Amino acid sequence: MGARYYGADSENGDRIDDPSEDALFMMISDLNDSDNTFVVIQPDEDDPAWFASVAALDEGGYEIVRRDTTHNEHEVTTANSINDIARDLTIWMAARSISAR
Repeated sequence: MGARYYGADSENGDRIDDPSEDALFMMISDLNDSDNTFVVIQPDEDDPAWFASVAALDEGGYEIVRRDTTHNEHEVTTANSINDIARDLTIWMAARSISAR
């Protein structure tokens, strides 16, 4: 059975359905700059209206992209704290789920 709301997929093939903040933390912690460079989180549907991604940067830290076509939103930021990234993405994704209902 697919994700009820969304799924997180990493470059190395790991997938978590409806990831919690802790699961996102673990997936981001596993990123590196060679063979597992990004995680993408998006609804489990054919043409998702939103997505978020986290990519490991060569110089350290992470690039976070949030895109929501429904709200005409596109933001690219960088951060170093995996705790902050996982928390912020969890809050952001919860707002997507609420507005879609």
